[in-house]
Amino acid sequence: MISQREILWRKGKSGLKVGALGIVAFGGIGIWSGNDKFFEQFIAPLLTKVDPEFSHRAAVTLARFHLQKRGMTDDPPNLRANLGSLVVSNPIGIAAGFDKNAECMSGLRRTGYGWVEIGSVTPIPQEGNAKPRVFRLPQDKAVINRYGFNNDGHEQVYMRVQEFKSQHPDYIVGVNLGANKESPNRISDYCKGIERFSNTADYFVINISSPNTPNLRDLQKSETLPELLQNVMYTRDNQTRRVPVFLKVAPDITDADIKSICKTVLSEGTKIDGIIISNTTITRDDLESDPKVTQESGGLSGKPLERASTILVAKFYSELNGQIPIIGVGGIWDGKDAFAKIQAGASAVQIYSVVAYKGLGVVNAMKKELSEILTKNGYKSVAEAVGSRHAESQTPVTKTKSSSAAV
Repeated sequence: MISQREILWRKGKSGLKVGALGIVAFGGIGIWSGNDKFFEQFIAPLLTKVDPEFSHRAAVTLARFHLQKRGMTDDPPNLRANLGSLVVSNPIGIAAGFDKNAECMSGLRRTGYGWVEIGSVTPIPQEGNAKPRVFRLPQDKAVINRYGFNNDGHEQVYMRVQEFKSQHPDYIVGVNLGANKESPNRISDYCKGIERFSNTADYFVINISSPNTPNLRDLQKSETLPELLQNVMYTRDNQTRRVPVFLKVAPDITDADIKSICKTVLSEGTKIDGIIISNTTITRDDLESDPKVTQESGGLSGKPLERASTILVAKFYSELNGQIPIIGVGGIWDGKDAFAKIQAGASAVQIYSVVAYKGLGVVNAMKKELSEILTKNGYKSVAEAVGSRHAESQTPVTKTKSSSAAV
């Protein structure tokens, strides 16, 4: 005969199981729905207890197997944007570093991103730096990473990109190229990437701005950048397809560096097709999170980078004089932040760190808000708003156009 205590124990266990299943179902439905408010309030706090790299892999898996609700099916016409010769249905893409190995492009497209940039990918597969190598700074809405270009290498990634493009030829995929840590010739590594992906990539990114590969940022210097770009552009021009080439720069540069970079990227023989501003920063100013975490080595991304990267976009836009497009990256948390980058001179923007705090579906709330802001400020398209803050500062204002975020 079962005792009263046993009956109560079984009922308790059953109740716990039902409760646990309810929590899992509640969380699963919330993640699937793409509700960024739900994710921020309920899921993100739970993720602070989980290894950040594990959470990253989980997000990639969600997108890979389409476990995220389909996003906005038709983007508003005013969100249509240009990346030079490339056209996207909306100006919000996912930055390199999320889908390092081209595993979840289909899911990201389905979720609502205007385009995807995969990588960084190196000629030879490499594991990257030792773990732990990713750290959350929740009080600062930031992330520090020192991944070190961990990726599957050209061959594996190429096959995945090729398969995806065969199914979705009109969806823009950028390939972010890196150099192997132990490479004896890093310039050659970038050229190998151009050769390998030239028949499938929609644009290339020459990533010389990661702080996690020793001495990589030296390639940004005035004495080395011309040689790099001469070799890259020569290689690109000798392929069957003339794929646009973008350069990704670090935020930790001086005004003199900006002038030098702009002079090089606009010069004959080294002129590129666009620039991405910016990568992660090595600065650690005014952070509120645990000092034990804030002093971890690596690149800082997220909200603390928002203002600095927007100012950098404005400086590059002024120096480039609109001759090549800019993609703005760094600390974009909502549609207002995206609009600020566009007003500063970005033709489009990319997000990444915000996904760790608001989930992949945040892109749809951003698009809705950005579309409304453009309409409210009298802009019929993204292109009309590009650099508008710079234009207003150069000419007498005849019509007030308010901005929700300052540069």
